[in-house]
Amino acid sequence: MGLELPAYILSGLTAVGGAIGYARTGSKPSLIAGAAVGLLYGLGGYRISNSQPYGVELGLLASVVLGGASVPRAIRLRKPVPIMLSLFASYGLLTFGTAFSRTL
Repeated sequence: MGLELPAYILSGLTAVGGAIGYARTGSKPSLIAGAAVGLLYGLGGYRISNSQPYGVELGLLASVVLGGASVPRAIRLRKPVPIMLSLFASYGLLTFGTAFSRTL
């Protein structure tokens, strides 16, 4: 078990987070973004677990998208949810970025 486990965990966290954001505030963008980023992480984990190409890259892409959306909000609002999403994105960037750099 290598990088697929972090990908699946991040997939679940972001998808559930988007659903919770929708349930709490009725925010359709939260639901759509959570599902999309969760799908990217999940697909990346699937591709990694089946030794298919571009699994690590999908995990890295999901982390960049999540970080790009959450880090500015975390800095501006200083609320727990954007801060937590920023931490998830940072973990993904570190994990998948390190794995990607090893392939270069």
